[in-house]
Amino acid sequence: MCGIIGYVGGSQALPILLEGLKRLEYRGYDSAGVAVVDDGDLRIKKREGKIAELEKTLIGEKCPGTTGIAHTRWATHGQPNTVNAHPHIDGTNTIAVIHNGIIENYRSIKTRLQNEGREFKTETDTEVIVYLVEYFYDGKNLEDAVQKAVSQLEGTYGLVFISKKEPGKLVGVRNGSPLVVGIGDGENFLASDVSAILKHTRQVIYLDDKEMVILTTDDCKTMTVENEVVTKEIEEVHWDLEAIEKGGYPHFMLKEIFEQPETIRNALRGRMVYDTGEAHLGGLADSEPDLRDLKRLVILACGTSWHAGLIGEYMIEEKARVPVEVEYASEFRYRNPIIDRGTVTFAISQSGETIDTLEAMREAKRKGSRVLGICNVVGSTIARESDGGVYIHAGPEIGVASTKAFTSQITVLTLIALLLGRRVMSKTQGRRIIESVQRIPAQVKEILDKNDQIYEIAKAYCNDSNFLYLGRGANFPVALEGALKLKEISYVHAEGYPAAEMKHGPIALIDKNMPVVVICPKDNAYNKILGNISEVKARKGRLIVIANEGDTEATAQADHVITIPKTLDMLYPILSVIPLQLLAYHIAVLRGCDIDQPRNLAKSVTVE
Repeated sequence: MCGIIGYVGGSQALPILLEGLKRLEYRGYDSAGVAVVDDGDLRIKKREGKIAELEKTLIGEKCPGTTGIAHTRWATHGQPNTVNAHPHIDGTNTIAVIHNGIIENYRSIKTRLQNEGREFKTETDTEVIVYLVEYFYDGKNLEDAVQKAVSQLEGTYGLVFISKKEPGKLVGVRNGSPLVVGIGDGENFLASDVSAILKHTRQVIYLDDKEMVILTTDDCKTMTVENEVVTKEIEEVHWDLEAIEKGGYPHFMLKEIFEQPETIRNALRGRMVYDTGEAHLGGLADSEPDLRDLKRLVILACGTSWHAGLIGEYMIEEKARVPVEVEYASEFRYRNPIIDRGTVTFAISQSGETIDTLEAMREAKRKGSRVLGICNVVGSTIARESDGGVYIHAGPEIGVASTKAFTSQITVLTLIALLLGRRVMSKTQGRRIIESVQRIPAQVKEILDKNDQIYEIAKAYCNDSNFLYLGRGANFPVALEGALKLKEISYVHAEGYPAAEMKHGPIALIDKNMPVVVICPKDNAYNKILGNISEVKARKGRLIVIANEGDTEATAQADHVITIPKTLDMLYPILSVIPLQLLAYHIAVLRGCDIDQPRNLAKSVTVE
């Protein structure tokens, strides 16, 4: 989750490091710090809080050093304070390290080192790493000491080291937490995320697990931690810097909500064949034999991606008549999951680095399943380790609360439902789905045009402390997602339920103080959910209803209404979630919350 950047070259490192940190702040923001090798010394500044606090301590600092590392932290071990902030240094103030991940055996290593006389200053697991490197370091070969140290570590890590005895060198090593190398002209970079280095280079190398890189101004050497040389392909990043700027919007989240007509188009582009009523997904071409013989499909995901997977379950079972199971990736490998012949597994992750999803995917592979990925980030670990898959092409998503990635994931799952479903549905049915999907971007734009209306509704509810979200069928996962968005960014307690389950407990909560958001398009569950609306109103609940334009029956009892256009039942989730994203956004703004960096959350969950 933490943000990592390292630089070695001919320019002053400090401005480059600070600029990179600002682009990584969405990954971690409890504290931040920098370390620069400057005139034979190791200069370190750390600060609790956001990067702006670190910058204040650096005003007027003259630091011409050209090698350095920087870090923005999301706390795991130890409180988020200045002492526990990264970088961490060894006992001789020679070596500095930054770390993303968790070292599971740090206590035993720490005890051993303490018994040998080392004195620890922090509560972190990271500090044991730099003391281990110090133990093996001869002052001449940092990479050799790093190799020996990491051989004793258990857990996940993305690590970058510098030493004042070897200015002009960065050493990075990865196991479970992403690291990307940026290849420049007379300068090189290491980062946890391409966004930190995109201003300086588009040429990148993605490290795999148990791989190590040694960077100098003009050289890049890659090897395994066992010292075997690895030849890595240099790849080019194709998206622009503007994609990670706010573009005039007050928050990344709002920008990304309004990008959805285009991101949905991008997910569809070139992937539908109207003449035959089929979907064409090139990344699944090599998996066609397994998909033809498919007996069961397992979807692995976490958080918002899990909600997308639930919607995919409804669509694929309905259209392809294949049983689908959606699993919490975080729980999947902690039991003994059954993967039998004919099972294909899809792993869904925006970042492609979600550690729970990645490990669950690996477990499915070990049990013999063909594993396919649905992710956003090209070159990510899930993309590289899967047997095939589909990119959602949503572009960089910076806001911690996922919005455009969610609707793009549903769009791709729609195409997968069409791809698999054409085995049992007619060409005419396939064409009808394609026609309806093609209208979705314009329909999303219609809903976004109601932004001012939704803001006014948010003003009526921004001081409430509890919300209930209800939906049926494929809109039940939308209720879960709407509640999650509100929780994530406004810190308001909210729960999503299948509407019929309201009677099995939650109805006890409903009174005049309880806002209830009901998703009620004219789909096959329409008449049933009308009854749920009446039940809420009879108990004086305050109703916000998401309904089709012109539907007077569903809205008659509502306190507030947000309308959406008509579409196929399977596609309503893409439309019905848009008002819920905007409602959560406006409530959070009105409550004065930090929209893009909500407390305790980070964009990519790369530690268990």
